[in-house]
Amino acid sequence: MRTLMERYGDELTRTAYLLTRDRQAAEEATMDAFVQAFGRIRQLKHPDKLKNWLLRIVVNRCRMKMRTWNWRRVFPFADVDRLSGATATDPENLLLEEWRNERLSEAILRLDYKYREPIVLHYFNEMTVSEIAEQTFEKENTIKSRLARARAKLKSLLEEEDGNESGENAGANAY
Repeated sequence: MRTLMERYGDELTRTAYLLTRDRQAAEEATMDAFVQAFGRIRQLKHPDKLKNWLLRIVVNRCRMKMRTWNWRRVFPFADVDRLSGATATDPENLLLEEWRNERLSEAILRLDYKYREPIVLHYFNEMTVSEIAEQTFEKENTIKSRLARARAKLKSLLEEEDGNESGENAGANAY
């Protein structure tokens, strides 16, 4: 179990966090998934699909949490983790990369769950549309549609944020 946790723990927790918007709930979902997986490891028919099996368990745990709690009311201003570090060594580039990642993370967290789930699975877990459809028990066309709508909503959110920042800067420069 320790080996599984070391190998997949961070990725599963990151996925759970992006889905639940709450660090504690994400860690709890991940731990529950490992306990459940450990108890049911004999049910895994294809050992080469272990990661997807664990991911399915985590996603299902997150869905349960989202159905039973209105997390937006409980944690309206959840902290956003850095999704990835910058590769450049220049401090200015590192700062810009961190800022972009934070903006994207915040925008993803503002999406409805049905759009957030395919975005997280596709872009952060590198799953194909067919894998996501299998994982979520949805049709491939539904996943494609949700991905397209999620990308459009993300673009709109980021552009809206850019417009607000431009307006604020223009107002500040007027004085």
